[in-house]
Amino acid sequence: MLFQILSYLRFLARSGNAHGLHSPFVFSLYAHVINHTGHFRAYDAIEARRQELLAAPTRIEVTDFGAGSRTRAGHTRRLRDIARTAAKPPRLAQLLFRLVNHFRPRTVVELGTSLGLTTAYLSAADSRARVLTFEGCPQTAAVARETFSRLGLAKVELVTGNLDDTLAPTLAALTQPVDFAFFDGNHRLEPTLRYFELLTQHRTEHSVFVLDDIHWSAEMEQAWATVQRHPDVTLTIDLFYIGLVFFRRNQPKQHFTLRFDYLLDKVLERTRRLSS
Repeated sequence: MLFQILSYLRFLARSGNAHGLHSPFVFSLYAHVINHTGHFRAYDAIEARRQELLAAPTRIEVTDFGAGSRTRAGHTRRLRDIARTAAKPPRLAQLLFRLVNHFRPRTVVELGTSLGLTTAYLSAADSRARVLTFEGCPQTAAVARETFSRLGLAKVELVTGNLDDTLAPTLAALTQPVDFAFFDGNHRLEPTLRYFELLTQHRTEHSVFVLDDIHWSAEMEQAWATVQRHPDVTLTIDLFYIGLVFFRRNQPKQHFTLRFDYLLDKVLERTRRLSS
């Protein structure tokens, strides 16, 4: 936690907003997609499912192939605890929805399904998109499948098993490029970069990659810095909580650090929990 606080203070010192943005592409994306404050009707059903999971006392056995839980929870966990600590908060998940809605990818890949809430946002953003999502834990995957069924998301394909075993063969079988990828499967340096390299073999110049928790640890900050230096990467946007990666040709390499602050939302949510 101390690392993340210090990292956030460093981020604040170097980050900016729309003022002074000289890239028309980044200005439009930041003003109209990232900082969009409107409401999409699709949010409602997904957030209703979140509330069900937040109230669920059921315990499941969790298999974790990644960097582990922030809360140091054991292998047996309650669904409501997973929904509270592992699921992406609404504002971040809704940002992913807006990105998919804006870029209209045909094939979306998500590394790390969890209970399926973020996957639901990725899928609900465009009913034509094929969403491939990967989850290591069979019991967590079972809950995610229930989420997709309850929400009527028929175009989600869930692959269960260790990403080290499932990702490469699944990508090799694709007949279409990966247009959008969300990395939330393993918060360690080597696997993150390995998965990134695998997915770059299936991207186009119009693909968008999103890395989660890029300032979660020193390893993840190193992974993010390595991604920024990648020869195929021409543009990145650091929003602290996530990083956006673009491969647009015919433009100079640029890196932007912009504020997308949902800390107030988190404080209000914590206040509501303590008062309930």
